[in-house]
Amino acid sequence: MSSPAPRGETVRLEDYRPTDFVVHGVEMTVELFEGRAEIETTLSLSRRNGVPADAPLLLDGDELELTSLALDGETLSRSYYEADPSSLRVEGLPASGAFTLSIGTRIVPETNTKLMGLYRSRGVWCTQCEAEGFRRITYFLDRPDVLAPYTVRVEADRAAAPVLLSNGNPVEGGPLDGGRHYALWHDPHPKPSYLFALVAGDLDVLTDSFTTASGRPVDLAIYTEKGLASRAAYAMDAIKRSMRWDEERFGREYDLDVFNVVAISDFNMGAMENKGLNVFNHKYVLLDSDTATDTDYAGVETVIAHEYFHNWTGNRITCRDWFQLCLKEGLTVYRDQRFTADERSATVERIGSVRGLKAHQFPEDQGPLQHPVRPREYKEINNFYTATVYNKGAELCRMIHTILGADGFKKGMDLYFERHDGEAATIEDFVRSFEDATGEDLQQFSLWYNQAGTPTLAVEERFDEGAGRLTLSLVQSLQPGAADTGTEPFHIPVRFGLVGPNGADMEPAAVSGAEVRGDVIHLRKARESVVFEGLGARPAVSILRDFSAPVTLEMRQSEDDALALSRLDPNLFNRWRVLTDLVGRALTAGVAAARRGTDVTFDPKLVEAILASVGDETLEPAFRAQILQLPSESEIGRMVGSDVDPAAVHAARESTRRRIGADGAELFAKLSEAGRPSGAFSPDADSAGRRALANTALDLLTAASGDLTAAERRFRDADNMTDRLAGLSILVNQFAGSAEAGAALDAFFRRFEDDDLVLDKWFALQAGVPDEGTVERVAGLARHPRFNLANPNRARSLFGSFASANPLAFNRADGAGQRLVAEVLLDLDRLNPQVSARIATTFRSWKTLEPRRREKAREALTWLAGRPGLSTDLSDIVERTLR
Repeated sequence: MSSPAPRGETVRLEDYRPTDFVVHGVEMTVELFEGRAEIETTLSLSRRNGVPADAPLLLDGDELELTSLALDGETLSRSYYEADPSSLRVEGLPASGAFTLSIGTRIVPETNTKLMGLYRSRGVWCTQCEAEGFRRITYFLDRPDVLAPYTVRVEADRAAAPVLLSNGNPVEGGPLDGGRHYALWHDPHPKPSYLFALVAGDLDVLTDSFTTASGRPVDLAIYTEKGLASRAAYAMDAIKRSMRWDEERFGREYDLDVFNVVAISDFNMGAMENKGLNVFNHKYVLLDSDTATDTDYAGVETVIAHEYFHNWTGNRITCRDWFQLCLKEGLTVYRDQRFTADERSATVERIGSVRGLKAHQFPEDQGPLQHPVRPREYKEINNFYTATVYNKGAELCRMIHTILGADGFKKGMDLYFERHDGEAATIEDFVRSFEDATGEDLQQFSLWYNQAGTPTLAVEERFDEGAGRLTLSLVQSLQPGAADTGTEPFHIPVRFGLVGPNGADMEPAAVSGAEVRGDVIHLRKARESVVFEGLGARPAVSILRDFSAPVTLEMRQSEDDALALSRLDPNLFNRWRVLTDLVGRALTAGVAAARRGTDVTFDPKLVEAILASVGDETLEPAFRAQILQLPSESEIGRMVGSDVDPAAVHAARESTRRRIGADGAELFAKLSEAGRPSGAFSPDADSAGRRALANTALDLLTAASGDLTAAERRFRDADNMTDRLAGLSILVNQFAGSAEAGAALDAFFRRFEDDDLVLDKWFALQAGVPDEGTVERVAGLARHPRFNLANPNRARSLFGSFASANPLAFNRADGAGQRLVAEVLLDLDRLNPQVSARIATTFRSWKTLEPRRREKAREALTWLAGRPGLSTDLSDIVERTLR
């Protein structure tokens, strides 16, 4: 076995091979004290068959202090090992048979600002070990293919930490001398080290129970900081719904006696699926109507489901190596999307997923940080927890479902669970399960995992009225990108419909050409055609229904056909898509007009179509709200493609908003008031949709009128955070610098200054104001007494929001916005490299800017790249972004 790769060295998929030693079991004692933690880890090991007898054991470490080392209970002489903070090399181990190695380490959780490994957050000891944090606790073969059962004993002062938690089931606990106590936990399911978890502290708890499909009781608990347990009630309900859904939809039953969740203030990620002990960023657990929006409720529901679903897709079956990360993350995102679709609205969920894909993954696919769903190499694995791995990875699972159908997909998943339970699997294992279960050849489809980039799908239609014949020509193409992974044709499933004048799908008498199964065209070549015979009238072609593949669609479809589809298409997702595509075309033309200094125009027929859909009360309110949400300024910039002027983008979007608001003033006035749900607040999907529609209508109405009275009233009279924040957002975004906006911001702060999660909204809202003066405002807010750069949520709320959601200010022509973020990233990198690297990815589209702004961005990145002592996390992102 080769030595553990030093941080910053390139790790390659092609170099994978199993470890020389097998870990059969792990026993740990973790003693927690003020200012230090003492850990003793005993590994049950054996040499793998065929490994030379003199091969050493090489273990990973990260900032560790070795305090003891023993082989089979006997202290090892220094001549048998070499140790430094990042590795441990042990010689002279038995050539055959099992043996134990006991390792003592000492760490200081209180100074661990990286929030990886064991750290302390507001007095609570907590771990985060994915991807490579376990090596910050003890020396170990810290890789996902090393699976073993764990027994963990936790000891601490009872007053400081009355709650002692770890993975698996509780075994025993009790008092110790000196006011201390202990708890013993055992996880019988072999797991990789990245799923290890430990939490100890003075916590409140909300308890409940669940009975599985087989009748087995499971104790549920959500632990929070003191005084906050009541705000975990919705999360508890989401846990139970997730458990039942996974039984019913995927046949997956929970497998331990307890399921614990802990909400922590300082956490790098959204949450972590540790076996039986999920640790969450408290943002995704704590809420009530006074402090959380409908978006927060939906987010909690999704993240709770996602982490619970990992119990099978990630824990019971994990990934062989980190190159297979999408095997757990993409698949589990797909599962949480299906859960949300069932719990709320399938159409609205799909629109939201596609919006997110286009806003985050498409730019990643088209920029310097491009990589395939399964990367071939990395320097820092934390930098590959990306939209490509998660969201595009989910799209690949969705395409397999589309290709195989519901029954075929279920057979493949059942075989995957049966065949690989308890194993560390690969993408090949996953795909082969579907092939073996159904007989489908998915080898060409597998190119989606290995080729980076977003393919373009061009569709052209010809109709022979006399013959009743429709011909669709489909062309796929993929441009080489930064990852340079090939451009072979994909297998693209293209869902379609032929919509007749009555709004129903037409059935052709015959179909020839490319393979068509049901309502799916299977495009496998660079260019193919499909011929539909026996059509009594010319249909409107509804193509790529439900976004059946993650492609850029180019279709020469007349505006009249598109507008007809917006009224008639039985596929509601495609009603939204055709209107959004038309709006996108109009906005890109508007950007060009704004740059020329001419008026931005908007087709009246398109406005009429939008208003017709929004006014259609047979459609669910949440869907109608989606129709009204224009593409973001970042998304418009992506549509423009190159030489992007953020000021022109902003001008075109605002002009369009005012036009829609003015033309729909009567409708929006009605919706903004009468459309809101009555009675006590409820987070259910229908009520949330009504609030979304009412507040979006108010936003457009205010944009057109310039009258802030209604927004002030919405903010002042709101009985829930959704409406309160909607009113405040309108005031702050549309009337920046006004006395009214300032007064509302001050009132909001005074009311919620002791609530960190709400203050994050306060910081984020101001960072997102589309005004060039926001650069100075953000710099000032960074000096606010309640700003804390060391807290990931607070850092993201201010600088993450500014850089990712405010292209106008971030890309200000003088470069001040980009330089501000670069300087903050340098400071943040010294505290938390992982968070600094995540925020640095907001520079990914700098090369698409117009020349002056592009040069300023290059200067900021080059300055940052030249600073000494950058972490591997940040330097990797900056170097790849500059190339």
